[in-house]
Amino acid sequence: MSMSRRPAIRIGELSERTGVPPRMLRYYEQQGLVQPSRADNGYREYAVGDVDRVQTVRSLVRSGMPTKLIAAVVDMQAGAAGWSDNCSATLAGQLAEELRSIEDKLSCLTLSRNTLRDYLARTGLADVLAG
Repeated sequence: MSMSRRPAIRIGELSERTGVPPRMLRYYEQQGLVQPSRADNGYREYAVGDVDRVQTVRSLVRSGMPTKLIAAVVDMQAGAAGWSDNCSATLAGQLAEELRSIEDKLSCLTLSRNTLRDYLARTGLADVLAG
């Protein structure tokens, strides 16, 4: 670990603290979502602040947001200025498009759920819904 760097944690410890498997942490690195430094022995070294960043990234990945948008959103959150000061019109447009996509998916899923409920109700075996 370099002397000028903050205390660092290795990939295993970051994995334990965040619940994100090391393989996924390496993927996050490939996508530019986290940028660990390298120790003299080649091991990845993460800053303690990366724990919060990884947890945020994990949450956004689980929500279905594309990694290209996640990087921009997480970087905006990390900035000193407010969201509106950091958000370009291009990024706002991309976020709006992602929101429309999610709303379309929700509508489709709602229709599918209601159709399945209706089919099950018609079977006369409504108790299957309770299980």
